[in-house]
Amino acid sequence: MKGLKKFGLTLLIFVLMVSAAACSSDTDAKPAAGSGEKYTFKLAHITPTDHMWHQAAEKFKDELDKRSDGRMQLEIYPASQLGTEADMVQQISSGSVDFGFITAAYMSSRAPAFTAWFAPYAFEDLKATNAARDTEIAKKILGTLDGQGIKGLDYVFAGNRVMLFKDKEVKKPEDMKGLAFRVTPSPPLQDFYKSLGASPESLPLPEVYAAIQTGVIDGMDMDLDATITNKYHEVAKYGAVTNHMVWPAVAMMNKAKYDKMSDDDKKIIDEAIKAAADFSANTRASQEEEFKKTLSDAGMTIYEIDQKLFEPYIKQFDEKYGPTDPLIQEFIDTFRK
Repeated sequence: MKGLKKFGLTLLIFVLMVSAAACSSDTDAKPAAGSGEKYTFKLAHITPTDHMWHQAAEKFKDELDKRSDGRMQLEIYPASQLGTEADMVQQISSGSVDFGFITAAYMSSRAPAFTAWFAPYAFEDLKATNAARDTEIAKKILGTLDGQGIKGLDYVFAGNRVMLFKDKEVKKPEDMKGLAFRVTPSPPLQDFYKSLGASPESLPLPEVYAAIQTGVIDGMDMDLDATITNKYHEVAKYGAVTNHMVWPAVAMMNKAKYDKMSDDDKKIIDEAIKAAADFSANTRASQEEEFKKTLSDAGMTIYEIDQKLFEPYIKQFDEKYGPTDPLIQEFIDTFRK
């Protein structure tokens, strides 16, 4: 009888152990709450595939894949394949495209607070610019997109703005008077160049190379990245590395889709885009001297213009745009220290 009881007790313990193991196995097999859904996202932007923003998009793609264990896949549509930035923003807002890297210059026409980023000479260098992403005012500006069906995620920086000239070595702001200058069709950028005496022209990027080659324009507002990738050094002899304005893309997502995601999946999105943005700024900052040398070796005269010469125009910008929006004023007050 004792042997039978002992056998029964042993059998009971064995059954309980198997049952516990099975439960543990079932628990391990289940995905974490909200993390089991699979996604195939679309992202659109305007730059060619050798530009830093596209490299940031590729980094974002890799980070999503890695952080989600393959559940989140990303298709990238570069070089305006899905239309103009206006088209892309409409597609993101409607949900037919999930993500976009859209210039803050364009977004300033839809959400005026983004004008703040174009305050001339607000930052010493790209490192300081990148640090500004994490400030409260930068996040408030992103939040102004909520009412447009868009979730502002972060900012992705390429190089700061420089000035390219076809055949005139401009050495001071007054030398800009009367020049036809290609400027992104954004009010703050155009106003800045008007204050310098230039005549801003809003040509589509595909037309810019031929326009400066044939003398339709005398120069352009550009960054060193795009100067190289678009071969503008072939048609512009002079490059003034003024770094007078920063050049962020606004990383955005369809808000309805973001809001429906689990907290775990939102965290993956947020952390992946942060990693991509940090990669972009840190990589680009280390390339400044390399890019200047590349252009110089290609025959372009690369030089600098003293920032102090622009101080009256900086003041004029701040006095005009600060009062137009509390967020712009807060931005100026934060970074003009």
